Amino acid sequence: MADFEITHAAAIPDTTASAERIAAFLRAAYGWMCGGLAITAATAWFVASSPTLLTTIARSGPLYIGLVIAQLGIVFYLSSRVQRLSASTASLLFIGYSALTGVTLSFIMLLYTGEALASTFVVAAGMFGSMALYGTVTRRSLAGWGQFLFMGLIGVVIASVVGIFWQHDGFQFVTSFIGVIVFTGLAAYDAQRLKSMALMTSAGATESYAIVGALTLYLDFVNLFLMLLRFSSGRRR
Repeated sequence: MADFEITHAAAIPDTTASAERIAAFLRAAYGWMCGGLAITAATAWFVASSPTLLTTIARSGPLYIGLVIAQLGIVFYLSSRVQRLSASTASLLFIGYSALTGVTLSFIMLLYTGEALASTFVVAAGMFGSMALYGTVTRRSLAGWGQFLFMGLIGVVIASVVGIFWQHDGFQFVTSFIGVIVFTGLAAYDAQRLKSMALMTSAGATESYAIVGALTLYLDFVNLFLMLLRFSSGRRR
């Protein structure tokens, strides 16, 4: 995604036109985000309810890896080509990504109880919503958070890869704890960046950029949810 820097000097103008433009952009971004989460949840439930599908995916390592690569490809393509994408293409890519994520996350529905998933979702929604609201309404620039959050994100990714091969409870706990902090911070940081994006986007590309903004928020929420889920005691026996 193009990096829209936010500085105190370039504060968002307090005009009716700007406020309306920002409000419309945020409604579109958060609407797409919620729609994406709904698609992911429905897809995960559908796949988890089908032993045949689960068995096929679980027994085919290349298939699962292919799904993950496809997800990464969509994120990269959407972020790097947003200026050239039509709203219809961007929306189809986002819907496809949400569905693919539902497929790859379907296995957590077998690892955790429904109660654990529901309670973790509520906690994640509360934390994400609070930080996103803060990032939206605060007049303090959060641009300084960017570098630290990016470094933290890289650290979490590396630690998660190491954790695949080194199953140590203490290491997993620290990784998850840092992950919660990083993705909570990103919720506020990215929410504020959306306001700047709304004002710097041409009218013809507003919908495409709103979808890319929704993807950013979607990734923040899903990763926060997964990090919090690691602290849950509701694993199936």
